[in-house]
Amino acid sequence: MSQYECVDLTIDGDLATVVLNRPEKRNCLSPTLHRNMVDALNEVAAEKCKVLVIAGAGDAFSAGMDLEQCFLEPFDDPEKFNEINQPCFEWFTHLRNFPGVTVAKVNGWAFGGGWEIASICDIVVAAEESVWGLSEINFGIFPGGGATWSYAHNMTRKQALYYALTGNTLTGKQAVGLGLATMAVPLADLDAEVDKVVADLVGKGRAVLRKTKEVYEKSLQMTFEESIDWEMAKMWELSRETNDDWIRTALKSFAKREFKPGLQSYKLTNDV
Repeated sequence: MSQYECVDLTIDGDLATVVLNRPEKRNCLSPTLHRNMVDALNEVAAEKCKVLVIAGAGDAFSAGMDLEQCFLEPFDDPEKFNEINQPCFEWFTHLRNFPGVTVAKVNGWAFGGGWEIASICDIVVAAEESVWGLSEINFGIFPGGGATWSYAHNMTRKQALYYALTGNTLTGKQAVGLGLATMAVPLADLDAEVDKVVADLVGKGRAVLRKTKEVYEKSLQMTFEESIDWEMAKMWELSRETNDDWIRTALKSFAKREFKPGLQSYKLTNDV
């Protein structure tokens, strides 16, 4: 694994953990951090990890973009401005389309870009005490760089516009009810809860995790009838890729009453 200035990356088998590491700046997203994340995510993808956990060092997840380094300083130089900020959009897009399961562990502040990172992850485990906010309105702009997309696709219209228009904050506990987080636990229990989620995920098949995400995302854009056709096509694709493992091993094992699919997970033999 490579060493990065603003990111700590660890890979342990099927699990990759990326920690945003600028605690003195509440893990604000600087140009260096953006470049680090581009490289780190490429490294994780090359290892074909099943699960990627994104966390923040210290007492924050991420307080958003480093306003001075990303916007103020390069603003009068359009070429430099684009050069500095393009890696941000690159790794945000990579995270959004990551083939493995992405889990955000939100321990503290999640503002602006930090809110966006959490929102585009597949699963979010938040500390009840964490504080979320879209503060862009407070300095005269609207949430950009994918942030509007991220809150619009997680919240109802009334709730989304309320927080975008007022800049008011919410807690991790509230984030669950608003659709931003999967679950919220006391900060003291956050590590243990994420470990439980990760253990559950890494026990599933690599191919079926990937296909489940693909089918879900595409089905959002389809009619019911179209989705049926898409789901069945992807089902046969998955069967082909895994040599029909779900029939040959999993369901045959179920028929012998060797495991209970409602309560247990079967380890496929042709996982890809």
